[in-house]
Amino acid sequence: MRKQVIVAIGVVVAVGLVVLTFAYIRNSQEASQQNEQAAKMTPETDIPEGAQSSPSGPSEGRYTNYSEPAIDSTSGRKVLFFHAPWCPQCRMIENDIEKSAIPSGVTIFKVDYDSNQSLRQEYGVTLQTTFVEIGNDRKLINKYVAYNEPTFDSVKTNLLNK
Repeated sequence: MRKQVIVAIGVVVAVGLVVLTFAYIRNSQEASQQNEQAAKMTPETDIPEGAQSSPSGPSEGRYTNYSEPAIDSTSGRKVLFFHAPWCPQCRMIENDIEKSAIPSGVTIFKVDYDSNQSLRQEYGVTLQTTFVEIGNDRKLINKYVAYNEPTFDSVKTNLLNK
């Protein structure tokens, strides 16, 4: 009788491990599919509601996601914001940007810090919260790191008003 109980417990544990393994695999596949869908999003699709993402043009400032086509099709001043979703300072600045008026003729492009290593290297970005102003030729004009003063006002003062 005791041997049967031990065997039954062993079977239950084995079945439980198999179920957990399949659940883990399924969750990993779902996460992978979500990442693929996020990569296919258009430049403005995941900017939070209420963010300024008006059509490009020199008269209105806007905040949008980075993409090469968006950079090419935008006129006016172009600023790259190297943002990491895990960074509290980045989230503070983004919240500030969404609540503030972006200066006329300025487009701020939200660049994912973690997945754009080549862009970070191109502009010498070593810390999230870095803002890089670039020209139409994509050459660096000016750079500001807002890590120690994570407000949009500090960005305007130290980068946009120069």
